[in-house]
Amino acid sequence: MQQLLKQAQKMQEELGRAQKELAETHVSGSAGSGLVEATVTGAGELVSLVISPSAVDPEDTETLADLVVAAVRDANAAAQKLQAERMGPLTQGLGGGGIPGLPF
Repeated sequence: MQQLLKQAQKMQEELGRAQKELAETHVSGSAGSGLVEATVTGAGELVSLVISPSAVDPEDTETLADLVVAAVRDANAAAQKLQAERMGPLTQGLGGGGIPGLPF
């Protein structure tokens, strides 16, 4: 029983380190051939949004809004992939079901 508790504590520490790493890692996504670029942390927090001046048309703000949404989605997809790569091996040791409340 003591050994099992030690393994659980070690796994919890590893998960904590991996979560911290994800929160500090930035990944980017783009839309419109780079007209809009979004950067999120590995945990999915939006930290930067860059819009090319050529993407701004006062007569067509809907297209710009669509590009922003697409870029953020692309960045979040990259963050989810990063989460799966970094957290997947750790959570498989928990039976493969992941941890409730966490996105993996």
